[in-house]
Amino acid sequence: MTSEDVLAPVSETEALRQQLLQAQRLSSVGELASSIAHEFNNILTTIINSAKLGSRNQDPAEKQLAFDRIVKAGQRAAAIAGGMLGFARKSATHRQHCDIARLVEEVLILTDKDLSKNRVHVETKFHARPVAWVVPGHIEQILVNLILNARQAMPNGGRLKIEVRDNVDSETAEIKVSDTGLGIAPDQLRMIFEPFYTTKLPDEYGRGGTGLGLSVCRQIIEQHHGRIRVESVVGKGSAFTVKLPKRLTDDPE
Repeated sequence: MTSEDVLAPVSETEALRQQLLQAQRLSSVGELASSIAHEFNNILTTIINSAKLGSRNQDPAEKQLAFDRIVKAGQRAAAIAGGMLGFARKSATHRQHCDIARLVEEVLILTDKDLSKNRVHVETKFHARPVAWVVPGHIEQILVNLILNARQAMPNGGRLKIEVRDNVDSETAEIKVSDTGLGIAPDQLRMIFEPFYTTKLPDEYGRGGTGLGLSVCRQIIEQHHGRIRVESVVGKGSAFTVKLPKRLTDDPE
């Protein structure tokens, strides 16, 4: 047996793992697609109406106001499109020094319309803006999964709170995502990170959870040498706390 024979299964396993991450990422994109399409339709309506008003109005101030609305709408569309394409394509695995609060802000641009359509009020609280040595696309994937899970746990709307902390004592960046949803029963709680296990019932179209979202989250967090903790009370909601080391032994200066 050659050294190549020994190493091949490891490479194949890593390739399959990357394919799983990408497939799960695209599944999240699909979840957001209809809301984002609706948001683009609203933006286009604003641009078209403002362009018509600007072309018809002879008042320079009114024309400028119309142009400003067009620019603002175009910038909003560019931010959404850029975020969507970036999230879907981010397959790089190299780590960077990232502002964790900034990653939360970028993900909320993508999920904003989906959350508002489902009557979910978002509250963010950045106690600090810690910088951690992470793969940015992977941390965004964790955030999208946790946010979509929280929204699905609140079928009648509710409150989603995202907090970012800098834990100086443990040298970790902490992200807490909490909701006021249905909660998770104690007997299910110990299973939620297992592959293909889901607590979600099929929706009106027969679609349920894949059972991969939280499993993928755990894989990513473990690869970052971090931890994830969940607390939940049936009927009151759940809170997921992710702790990521700000530095690793191989972290460049």
